[in-house]
Amino acid sequence: MDVKATIEAAQDSLTARRVYGEPYERNGVVVIPAAAVQGGGGGGGSEQGERSDGGSGFGLTARPVGAYVIRGDDVSWQPAFDLTRTIIGCQLLGLAAIWLTHRRLRRRR
Repeated sequence: MDVKATIEAAQDSLTARRVYGEPYERNGVVVIPAAAVQGGGGGGGSEQGERSDGGSGFGLTARPVGAYVIRGDDVSWQPAFDLTRTIIGCQLLGLAAIWLTHRRLRRRR
């Protein structure tokens, strides 16, 4: 795949359709899911005499962030709860507390 094709694929991937999912309705309530989408790409090449080499690549990640909920004329935002991020954050906070406590106890000696 050449660089131009990679760039065109990236442009097709990074659209509003990737951020906002298809709305769905149930019992008069419309839900529009939303995601955080990040992407990046790159390419390069070289020419040595008659020989030329090159390459390109593109990556895309997405994670849910919440949904818009529409009830009649009322629109509200419902954030997504990521349990994994919460657990990792608590673990990092605990490690920082242990490290600081250890430092403080070493200084007292």
